[in-house]
Amino acid sequence: MRKKPDRSGEGHDSEDRWLLTYSDLITLLLGLFVILYAMSKIDAGKYAEFVSAMEGVFGSPRGIMSGSAGVMRSNVPSGLVERQRIVDELRSALHLENKKLPISISYNERGVTVHIMEELLFPSGSADIKVTSLVALDSLATVLRSLSNDIRVEGHTDNVPIKTVAFSSNWHLSVARAVNVGYYLIEHHGLNAERVSVVGYSEYRPLVPNDTPEDRARNRRVDIVILTGDGAARDEEQADADTVKEKTP
Repeated sequence: MRKKPDRSGEGHDSEDRWLLTYSDLITLLLGLFVILYAMSKIDAGKYAEFVSAMEGVFGSPRGIMSGSAGVMRSNVPSGLVERQRIVDELRSALHLENKKLPISISYNERGVTVHIMEELLFPSGSADIKVTSLVALDSLATVLRSLSNDIRVEGHTDNVPIKTVAFSSNWHLSVARAVNVGYYLIEHHGLNAERVSVVGYSEYRPLVPNDTPEDRARNRRVDIVILTGDGAARDEEQADADTVKEKTP
């Protein structure tokens, strides 16, 4: 008599199939938590770019990313989003992606800073703005004029002493350069003078140590600082403090 095959294990297998679904669910949850952790560590500026790109890909405000983008953006400090937006506008106006200009842009909690090297703006030892630099200043002004932020123009030199008929020290040179750049933006592009302040730091706030001719060249610059958030508040507090000192006998 032929023996029937043993199918006793089939029932056991079908009963355990739920484990496959359960393991898939656990894997998906693990992936979700890894993504959420990574999002919490991401650079806010790059994150804002990512959200903007996703909105462009998925289209209308009613698209897939619209709701999630709003939620995700709420976790990014508004000051960082503002600074990244300003950086993008400046880079676009100056065409920094396509041109090799002696200009760099950085940002921190103080605001956005455009570092313009001496080689673009001035002859050596002079505060007279080069005609060839006006195109860059004009492009920069188109962005500055559209903003409501306060602007600080800061002059910097290297640590090589200067003593000429026009400038008796690096202090005089750094202030004169900042004044000329700030005044050009006000006179030729209508920046509100109430928003613009000028300061000279001489050699005392270098980007890098003054150890080589190349590094000294990097330190000879004018910084245009677009104050945002706490940076603007600190600048106003400092101005108030300086006013108090001036009034104190």
